[in-house]
Amino acid sequence: MDIAIVGLGKMGANMARRLINGGHRVVGTDRSFESAQSLAAEVGLVAAGTLVDAVAALPAPRAVWVMVPAGAPTEAVIDELAVLLSPGDTVIDGGNTFYKDDICRAAALKEKGIHYVDVGTSGGVWGLKEGYSLMVGGETEAVSRLSPIFETLAPAADKGWGHVGGVGAGHFVKMVHNGIEYGLMQAYAEGFEIMHAKKDFALDLHQVAEIWRVGSVVRSWLLDLTAEALKGDQDLSEIAGYVSDSGEGRWTVFEAVDLDVPAPVITLSLQQRFVSRQDESYAAKLLAAMRNQFGGHAVKKAE
Repeated sequence: MDIAIVGLGKMGANMARRLINGGHRVVGTDRSFESAQSLAAEVGLVAAGTLVDAVAALPAPRAVWVMVPAGAPTEAVIDELAVLLSPGDTVIDGGNTFYKDDICRAAALKEKGIHYVDVGTSGGVWGLKEGYSLMVGGETEAVSRLSPIFETLAPAADKGWGHVGGVGAGHFVKMVHNGIEYGLMQAYAEGFEIMHAKKDFALDLHQVAEIWRVGSVVRSWLLDLTAEALKGDQDLSEIAGYVSDSGEGRWTVFEAVDLDVPAPVITLSLQQRFVSRQDESYAAKLLAAMRNQFGGHAVKKAE
Protein backbone atom coordinates (compact mmCIF):
# COMPACT_ATOMS: atom_id res chain seq x y z
CA MET A 1 0.00 0.00 0.00
CA ASP A 2 1.18 3.56 -0.75
CA ILE A 3 1.32 6.19 1.97
CA ALA A 4 2.99 9.53 2.56
CA ILE A 5 4.58 10.48 5.88
CA VAL A 6 4.91 14.17 6.68
CA GLY A 7 7.60 14.68 9.30
CA LEU A 8 10.70 12.49 9.30
CA GLY A 9 11.86 13.02 12.85
CA LYS A 10 13.02 10.00 14.82
CA MET A 11 9.59 8.38 15.11
CA GLY A 12 8.40 9.33 11.62
CA ALA A 13 11.61 7.99 10.08
CA ASN A 14 11.39 4.73 12.03
CA MET A 15 7.77 4.27 11.01
CA ALA A 16 8.82 4.77 7.39
CA ARG A 17 11.54 2.14 7.81
CA ARG A 18 9.11 -0.37 9.30
CA LEU A 19 6.55 0.20 6.55
CA ILE A 20 9.12 -0.11 3.76
CA ASN A 21 10.52 -3.27 5.35
CA GLY A 22 6.94 -4.56 5.36
CA GLY A 23 6.58 -4.05 1.63
CA HIS A 24 4.77 -0.70 1.48
CA ARG A 25 5.72 2.20 -0.77
CA VAL A 26 6.38 5.27 1.37
CA VAL A 27 6.66 8.86 0.17
CA GLY A 28 8.35 11.07 2.74
CA THR A 29 8.66 14.81 3.19
CA ASP A 30 10.18 16.94 5.91
CA ARG A 31 11.16 20.55 6.54
CA SER A 32 14.69 19.34 5.81
CA PHE A 33 14.70 17.81 2.34
CA GLU A 34 18.10 16.34 3.21
CA SER A 35 16.38 14.14 5.82
CA ALA A 36 14.08 12.71 3.16
CA GLN A 37 16.96 12.22 0.73
CA SER A 38 19.04 10.46 3.40
CA LEU A 39 16.21 8.06 4.18
CA ALA A 40 15.65 7.51 0.45
CA ALA A 41 19.26 6.41 0.07
CA GLU A 42 19.05 4.18 3.16
CA VAL A 43 15.77 2.30 2.72
CA GLY A 44 14.21 3.30 -0.57
CA LEU A 45 11.87 6.03 0.62
CA VAL A 46 10.47 8.20 -2.17
CA ALA A 47 11.75 11.65 -1.17
CA ALA A 48 9.46 14.62 -1.75
CA GLY A 49 10.60 18.21 -1.38
CA THR A 50 7.17 19.63 -0.57
CA LEU A 51 3.67 18.55 0.41
CA VAL A 52 2.60 19.25 -3.17
CA ASP A 53 5.22 16.77 -4.41
CA ALA A 54 4.26 14.19 -1.79
CA VAL A 55 0.59 14.29 -2.71
CA ALA A 56 1.41 14.15 -6.43
CA ALA A 57 3.50 11.02 -5.87
CA LEU A 58 0.55 9.05 -4.44
CA PRO A 59 -2.15 7.19 -6.34
CA ALA A 60 -5.77 7.92 -5.44
CA PRO A 61 -7.28 7.42 -2.95
CA ARG A 62 -4.35 8.95 -1.08
CA ALA A 63 -3.35 8.46 2.55
CA VAL A 64 -1.11 11.01 4.26
CA TRP A 65 0.22 10.34 7.77
CA VAL A 66 1.13 13.53 9.67
CA MET A 67 3.94 13.10 12.23
CA VAL A 68 4.88 16.66 13.18
CA PRO A 69 4.66 18.33 16.62
CA ALA A 70 1.13 18.73 17.95
CA GLY A 71 -0.56 22.12 17.87
CA ALA A 72 0.22 24.81 15.32
CA PRO A 73 2.64 22.72 13.19
CA THR A 74 0.08 19.92 12.77
CA GLU A 75 -2.69 22.46 12.15
CA ALA A 76 -0.67 24.13 9.39
CA VAL A 77 0.08 20.84 7.63
CA ILE A 78 -3.54 19.69 7.74
CA ASP A 79 -4.77 23.08 6.48
CA GLU A 80 -2.46 22.73 3.49
CA LEU A 81 -3.51 19.13 2.88
CA ALA A 82 -7.16 20.22 2.91
CA VAL A 83 -6.43 22.21 -0.24
CA LEU A 84 -4.22 19.61 -1.94
CA LEU A 85 -6.22 16.42 -1.34
CA SER A 86 -9.32 15.18 -3.15
CA PRO A 87 -12.59 13.55 -2.04
CA GLY A 88 -11.91 9.99 -0.87
CA ASP A 89 -8.39 10.77 0.39
CA THR A 90 -7.47 10.36 4.07
CA VAL A 91 -5.48 12.43 6.54
CA ILE A 92 -3.99 10.49 9.46
CA ASP A 93 -2.74 12.34 12.53
CA GLY A 94 -0.33 10.17 14.50
CA GLY A 95 0.95 12.91 16.83
CA ASN A 96 -0.10 13.86 20.35
CA THR A 97 -3.14 15.88 19.38
CA PHE A 98 -5.91 16.85 21.82
CA TYR A 99 -8.92 14.73 20.90
CA LYS A 100 -11.33 17.68 20.69
CA ASP A 101 -9.13 19.19 17.97
CA ASP A 102 -9.54 15.94 16.01
CA ILE A 103 -13.31 16.30 16.07
CA CYS A 104 -13.13 19.87 14.72
CA ARG A 105 -10.65 18.97 11.99
CA ALA A 106 -12.62 15.92 10.89
CA ALA A 107 -15.78 18.00 10.53
CA ALA A 108 -13.99 20.57 8.36
CA LEU A 109 -12.37 17.92 6.15
CA LYS A 110 -15.62 15.98 5.81
CA GLU A 111 -17.15 18.98 4.02
CA LYS A 112 -14.50 18.43 1.34
CA GLY A 113 -15.09 14.66 1.23
CA ILE A 114 -11.74 13.97 2.92
CA HIS A 115 -11.53 11.32 5.65
CA TYR A 116 -9.73 11.94 8.95
CA VAL A 117 -8.23 9.25 11.18
CA ASP A 118 -6.55 9.91 14.53
CA VAL A 119 -3.96 7.40 15.72
CA GLY A 120 -2.59 7.50 19.24
CA THR A 121 0.90 6.09 18.75
CA SER A 122 3.08 4.60 21.49
CA GLY A 123 6.41 2.84 21.18
CA GLY A 124 8.98 5.62 21.10
CA VAL A 125 12.48 4.74 20.00
CA TRP A 126 11.73 1.00 20.33
CA GLY A 127 8.89 1.02 17.81
CA LEU A 128 11.04 0.13 14.81
CA LYS A 129 12.14 -3.13 16.41
CA GLU A 130 9.18 -4.00 18.66
CA GLY A 131 6.31 -2.44 16.74
CA TYR A 132 4.00 0.41 17.71
CA SER A 133 0.92 0.35 19.90
CA LEU A 134 -1.76 2.05 17.81
CA MET A 135 -5.08 3.37 19.14
CA VAL A 136 -7.16 4.25 16.09
CA GLY A 137 -10.15 6.58 15.89
CA GLY A 138 -12.23 7.33 12.81
CA GLU A 139 -14.94 6.11 10.48
CA THR A 140 -14.96 2.37 9.84
CA GLU A 141 -14.58 2.75 6.07
CA ALA A 142 -11.39 4.80 6.33
CA VAL A 143 -9.87 2.66 9.09
CA SER A 144 -10.58 -0.58 7.24
CA ARG A 145 -8.87 0.67 4.07
CA LEU A 146 -5.79 1.58 6.11
CA SER A 147 -5.64 -1.66 8.09
CA PRO A 148 -2.60 -3.02 6.13
CA ILE A 149 -0.64 0.01 7.36
CA PHE A 150 -1.67 -0.52 10.98
CA GLU A 151 -0.96 -4.25 10.79
CA THR A 152 2.58 -3.55 9.59
CA LEU A 153 3.35 -0.87 12.16
CA ALA A 154 1.92 -2.85 15.09
CA PRO A 155 3.84 -5.62 16.90
CA ALA A 156 1.72 -8.16 14.97
CA ALA A 157 -1.14 -7.99 12.50
CA ASP A 158 -3.64 -8.94 15.19
CA LYS A 159 -1.93 -7.51 18.27
CA GLY A 160 -1.06 -4.08 19.61
CA TRP A 161 -3.52 -2.07 17.54
CA GLY A 162 -7.24 -1.59 17.27
CA HIS A 163 -10.06 0.61 16.04
CA VAL A 164 -11.30 1.99 19.36
CA GLY A 165 -14.09 4.28 18.17
CA GLY A 166 -15.07 7.30 16.12
CA VAL A 167 -13.00 10.38 15.37
CA GLY A 168 -11.14 11.54 18.49
CA ALA A 169 -11.35 8.19 20.28
CA GLY A 170 -7.81 7.20 19.29
CA HIS A 171 -6.19 10.27 20.76
CA PHE A 172 -8.53 10.17 23.78
CA VAL A 173 -7.37 6.63 24.63
CA LYS A 174 -3.72 7.64 24.04
CA MET A 175 -4.23 10.62 26.35
CA VAL A 176 -5.41 8.35 29.17
CA HIS A 177 -2.60 5.89 28.33
CA ASN A 178 -0.08 8.67 28.95
CA GLY A 179 -1.82 9.70 32.16
CA ILE A 180 -1.47 6.14 33.44
CA GLU A 181 2.16 6.19 32.35
CA TYR A 182 2.73 9.28 34.54
CA GLY A 183 1.40 7.42 37.59
CA LEU A 184 3.43 4.28 36.95
CA MET A 185 6.64 6.23 36.40
CA GLN A 186 6.10 8.26 39.56
CA ALA A 187 5.50 5.14 41.66
CA TYR A 188 8.72 3.55 40.41
CA ALA A 189 10.63 6.80 40.96
CA GLU A 190 9.39 7.17 44.54
CA GLY A 191 10.09 3.54 45.43
CA PHE A 192 13.63 3.67 44.12
CA GLU A 193 14.23 6.98 45.88
CA ILE A 194 13.24 5.40 49.21
CA MET A 195 15.71 2.57 48.60
CA HIS A 196 18.39 5.02 47.48
CA ALA A 197 17.95 6.96 50.73
CA LYS A 198 18.36 3.83 52.91
CA LYS A 199 22.15 4.07 53.11
CA ASP A 200 22.38 1.44 55.91
CA PHE A 201 21.77 -1.38 53.43
CA ALA A 202 23.93 0.00 50.58
CA LEU A 203 21.42 -1.42 48.13
CA ASP A 204 22.43 -2.06 44.53
CA LEU A 205 19.41 -0.54 42.81
CA HIS A 206 20.29 -2.04 39.44
CA GLN A 207 20.31 -5.48 41.07
CA VAL A 208 16.93 -4.80 42.68
CA ALA A 209 15.45 -3.74 39.34
CA GLU A 210 16.78 -6.90 37.69
CA ILE A 211 15.26 -9.07 40.45
CA TRP A 212 11.87 -7.42 40.05
CA ARG A 213 11.93 -7.83 36.26
CA VAL A 214 11.23 -11.58 36.54
CA GLY A 215 8.28 -13.04 38.42
CA SER A 216 7.37 -9.89 40.34
CA VAL A 217 3.88 -8.38 40.15
CA VAL A 218 5.49 -4.99 39.45
CA ARG A 219 7.43 -6.22 36.41
CA SER A 220 6.86 -4.16 33.27
CA TRP A 221 8.57 -2.64 30.24
CA LEU A 222 9.03 0.55 32.25
CA LEU A 223 10.89 -1.48 34.86
CA ASP A 224 13.05 -2.99 32.10
CA LEU A 225 13.97 0.51 31.00
CA THR A 226 14.60 1.55 34.61
CA ALA A 227 17.02 -1.34 35.04
CA GLU A 228 18.86 -0.24 31.90
CA ALA A 229 19.05 3.36 33.16
CA LEU A 230 20.51 2.22 36.51
CA LYS A 231 23.09 -0.14 35.00
CA GLY A 232 26.00 2.26 34.71
CA ASP A 233 25.32 4.86 37.40
CA GLN A 234 22.61 4.21 39.96
CA ASP A 235 23.10 7.72 41.39
CA LEU A 236 22.15 9.13 37.96
CA SER A 237 24.80 11.77 38.57
CA GLU A 238 24.76 13.11 35.02
CA ILE A 239 20.98 13.62 34.83
CA ALA A 240 19.23 16.76 36.08
CA GLY A 241 16.04 16.18 38.07
CA TYR A 242 13.92 18.17 35.60
CA VAL A 243 10.94 16.37 34.10
CA SER A 244 8.95 17.77 31.17
CA ASP A 245 5.45 16.77 30.10
CA SER A 246 3.95 16.52 26.63
CA GLY A 247 0.58 17.88 27.72
CA GLU A 248 -1.40 14.66 27.68
CA GLY A 249 -1.08 14.17 31.43
CA ARG A 250 -2.66 17.60 31.91
CA TRP A 251 -5.46 16.78 29.49
CA THR A 252 -6.15 13.54 31.35
CA VAL A 253 -6.48 15.43 34.63
CA PHE A 254 -8.73 18.07 33.05
CA GLU A 255 -10.93 15.33 31.60
CA ALA A 256 -11.18 13.60 34.98
CA VAL A 257 -12.37 16.89 36.50
CA ASP A 258 -14.93 17.40 33.72
CA LEU A 259 -16.26 13.86 34.18
CA ASP A 260 -16.24 13.98 38.01
CA VAL A 261 -13.90 11.00 38.05
CA PRO A 262 -11.35 10.90 40.90
CA ALA A 263 -7.81 10.48 39.59
CA PRO A 264 -5.53 11.32 42.53
CA VAL A 265 -2.51 9.29 41.44
CA ILE A 266 -2.36 10.71 37.92
CA THR A 267 -3.01 14.22 39.23
CA LEU A 268 -0.26 14.04 41.86
CA SER A 269 2.22 12.52 39.40
CA LEU A 270 1.61 15.51 37.10
CA GLN A 271 2.12 17.90 40.02
CA GLN A 272 5.42 16.18 40.87
CA ARG A 273 6.68 16.99 37.39
CA PHE A 274 5.97 20.63 38.08
CA VAL A 275 7.88 20.38 41.37
CA SER A 276 10.90 19.00 39.50
CA ARG A 277 11.18 22.24 37.53
CA GLN A 278 11.54 24.53 40.52
CA ASP A 279 15.01 25.65 41.55
CA GLU A 280 13.45 26.87 44.77
CA SER A 281 9.90 26.51 46.04
CA TYR A 282 8.28 29.69 47.34
CA ALA A 283 5.49 27.59 48.84
CA ALA A 284 8.03 25.52 50.80
CA LYS A 285 9.67 28.69 52.10
CA LEU A 286 6.29 30.00 53.24
CA LEU A 287 5.50 26.68 54.96
CA ALA A 288 8.77 26.94 56.89
CA ALA A 289 7.97 30.53 57.84
CA MET A 290 4.50 29.56 59.11
CA ARG A 291 5.93 26.72 61.23
CA ASN A 292 8.36 29.19 62.71
CA GLN A 293 5.58 31.68 63.48
CA PHE A 294 3.16 29.33 65.21
CA GLY A 295 5.55 26.87 66.82
CA GLY A 296 8.90 28.51 66.97
CA HIS A 297 10.34 25.75 64.77
CA ALA A 298 13.82 26.39 63.45
CA VAL A 299 14.20 27.81 59.96
CA LYS A 300 17.06 26.76 57.71
CA LYS A 301 18.69 29.88 56.33
CA ALA A 302 19.12 30.28 52.58
CA GLU A 303 22.68 29.94 51.36
